[in-house]
Amino acid sequence: MNRSNPGRSGRSNGGADFLQLDPAEAPPGGLANWLTDRLRTAISTGHLPVGTRLPATRTLAADLGISRGVVTESYQRLTEDGHITTHGRGGTLVAGSTGRSHVRIAAGPPGAAPTVGESATTSCRSADNLDIFDDLRAAPAKVDLTPGVPDLAAFPRAAWLRAERAVLDDLESASFGYGDPAGTPALRRAVANWLARNRGIAADPDDLIIVAGVAQAIGLAAQVLAQRGVQEIAVEDPGSLGSRQHLQNWGMHTPPIPVDDRGLQVDVLRESAARVVMVTPAHHFPTGVVLDGERRRELIQWAADGGLIIEDDYDAEHRYDRPPVPALHAMLPDHVIYAGSISKLLAPSLRIGWMLPPPQYKDELVGRKRLADLGNAALPQLTLAHLMESGELERHLRFLRRRHRVRRDAMVTAIHNYLPTATIHGAAAGLHLTITFDDRTDDTDLAASALANGIKTHPLSWHSQLPHAPGLVLGYAARTPTEITEAIATIAGSLAKNR
Repeated sequence: MNRSNPGRSGRSNGGADFLQLDPAEAPPGGLANWLTDRLRTAISTGHLPVGTRLPATRTLAADLGISRGVVTESYQRLTEDGHITTHGRGGTLVAGSTGRSHVRIAAGPPGAAPTVGESATTSCRSADNLDIFDDLRAAPAKVDLTPGVPDLAAFPRAAWLRAERAVLDDLESASFGYGDPAGTPALRRAVANWLARNRGIAADPDDLIIVAGVAQAIGLAAQVLAQRGVQEIAVEDPGSLGSRQHLQNWGMHTPPIPVDDRGLQVDVLRESAARVVMVTPAHHFPTGVVLDGERRRELIQWAADGGLIIEDDYDAEHRYDRPPVPALHAMLPDHVIYAGSISKLLAPSLRIGWMLPPPQYKDELVGRKRLADLGNAALPQLTLAHLMESGELERHLRFLRRRHRVRRDAMVTAIHNYLPTATIHGAAAGLHLTITFDDRTDDTDLAASALANGIKTHPLSWHSQLPHAPGLVLGYAARTPTEITEAIATIAGSLAKNR
C-alpha cells in the first residue's frame, strides 16, 4: 500500500515554490552562499524583476526548513551589493542588477437533477455523456468528495474586497470600456511575476493571454491547431475526462498514452502518430504522479524533434511532502503551450486563467479569444493582480496548505482504517487522492452505491480509455476531517455490499 508520510512539523519537506528553491541542492555548510547565488541569478536573469517583493525572512526560512539567520545573511549580502532594498513595512524589494536580461531562459533538467437511488447509477455510469458533470453536481449528497473542488469556504473575502476597493479608487473611467482581449496589462504583469517566482518561468507579460480558465485555454488551442491541420491530440491515460471532452468538442481525436508510476510513457508516445500531446506533469490527474526527470528529458526531446506539448499545470501550487517541480515550459518554451489558472487556489467561479504559448501561436489564439468573448472581465483581473502583487495570494496559499494537509491526513488515516486493502495514489500533493482496488471491484457500481448513500465521488474508469485497475478519485479539500472520515466509512460499507 502506498502510505503518506507527512512531516510532523507541518512544514513542507522539500523546498519552496519561490524560485523552485530546494536547500538539498546546497553544498554542506554553504547554505547562505547557495541562497545568495540563487537570488542574485534570478535578479540578473529577470526572474525577479525590479520592484518584486521578496518573501519575509521568517516566511522563506520556514518554507525552506532552514534557519532564519541564513536568509537574513543572504538578504544582507544582496543589500550590500545594491540588488535589493528594505522598506520597513513595505518589505524587501528588488532594486536592480548588473547585466539584467529579459530573454527566456531554457532551464536544464532539474438536465433534470437526478435523485438518490436509481438515478445515482445513471449519474455514475454515463461517462460518454457531455452532461455527466452537471448531472453529478446536481445530485444531492451528504458529503461531496468530487475531485478538483477547492475549499470554497476559505475564499479570502476580506482581502478580495480590500483589493477591489483599492482598484476602484484608482481606476479611470476609460477602464470600464472594452479592453485588450489578451487581458489587462496589470494582470499579465502580475502573472508573469507569479510564474517567475513560483514556476521557474521567465515570461514577458506581452506573451501571456488571460483566459476563462484552463478549459478555455484547451478549447482555444484545439481550434488553432485544427485550423493548422491537426486532427488529434494525445492525452494521458488515465487522464481528465473533462479535458478530453473539451478536445473532442472541437473535433480532436484523443488517442490515449498510458501513465505509470513515473508519468507519461514517452516511448509509447513516440510510437504513436500524434504530434501534439496534453500532459499534467507537475501533478498528474488523477493518479497524482509527478513526471520524473528521465521522462521529462524524453518528452522534451520528443518536442524538440517536432512535437508540441500542451502543459496543464494542474495543482502545481498544492504540495505537501515533496519538492517543487519546474514547469516544462521553462525548459522548452518554443514547443510548449502552457496553461494555468486560479480555480484551485481561489475559486473556479472567477473564471480566470492564463496561457503562455510559443510566439507563432500567440496572434491566432488572441484572435480566437476575441471572437469567443472579447476578453475576460477587467475588474476581477485587476483585483487578482492586486492580490498577487501585494503578497496576499501567497499568504492565502500558505494558509491553504496547512488546512489541506490536515484534511489529506484525515483521508489517508480513514482509508487505512476502513479500506485497508486499497492502494493510495497521489498523497504528496493536490486536492484529491486516488485509490485503486483489485479487479473484482466495479468502480462505477461502487460510486453509484456510495452516491445512493449520500457520498459523491468519481469512479476512476470515467477517466480511463485503456484498461486500468478500478478505483475512486476522492477530493478532500472542501470537506472537514469529520466529514471525510464519515464518507470513507460509508464507501467501505458500499464496497462490502457490492462484493
